[in-house]
Amino acid sequence: LASAGGGGTLARLTAELSGPPKKRPSHARLWRPDLAVLPYAEISEDRVRLYHIRDCEYRGEEDYDVRHFDRQILLDDVRTVDFIVVPFKNAPIIAHTMLSFGLADGEHIVFSVEARLEQGEDYAIVAGANNDYELMWVVGTERDLIRLRTEVRDVDVYLYPTRATPQQVQMVFLAAVARVNEIARQPEFYNLLSNSCTTNIVDLVNDLRPGSIPDDIRIVLPGHSDRLAYDLGLLAAQGPFQQIKSASKINLLAQLNADSPDFSRAIRQR
Repeated sequence: LASAGGGGTLARLTAELSGPPKKRPSHARLWRPDLAVLPYAEISEDRVRLYHIRDCEYRGEEDYDVRHFDRQILLDDVRTVDFIVVPFKNAPIIAHTMLSFGLADGEHIVFSVEARLEQGEDYAIVAGANNDYELMWVVGTERDLIRLRTEVRDVDVYLYPTRATPQQVQMVFLAAVARVNEIARQPEFYNLLSNSCTTNIVDLVNDLRPGSIPDDIRIVLPGHSDRLAYDLGLLAAQGPFQQIKSASKINLLAQLNADSPDFSRAIRQR
């Protein structure tokens, strides 16, 4: 894949749109309830214990019950990783991206890098490029993080299984967990161009295998990051991209199976 503009383009975009910080990053603010509790993990030789996995029950964007739980996960039980792309409804060239790790028992744990919003605060693209938000790694269930988008926000959600081997999946999982702990220890600013959902995913992969994902405009404008993953041969599905993309949209399955106890399996029916 040829870089669309190269590193100079991304650097210029960041320099032009990102201003100096207006405040120091902090964990001590009046956060929205669903973003108030930071996850963290204890890592041992063959297992990880995740704390504060989010599993909210939503009735609306501002009407929800906040729930968290802890879980111990054996590394050998982390089998698959899926790439999730959620284009912005009014600006589809921009998207939110997430990783969902599949476990041996059929459950999935989602890692979602997000702007950590304060009470009464809404996400805005310009603010997201100007260090106006702190960064948070949300670790949660698919019933929470996917249904929030398909049911409450009514935005398109695309789920792509990847070609990663179990060993590669476990390495990415451990790297994501380590990043979660970094943020728990030291707050950072979210930045749409340099420290976002997609740039963090790219950094995880490139830290493990340098150069695996080259510099590309679709990293900072990730509405087409699924096409980038396809062009790099990272997706499991074979065939024309548009056919794969159409088959990967899970909104209808998520809506039909919203209350299913086997939600993760149901949204992967093809």
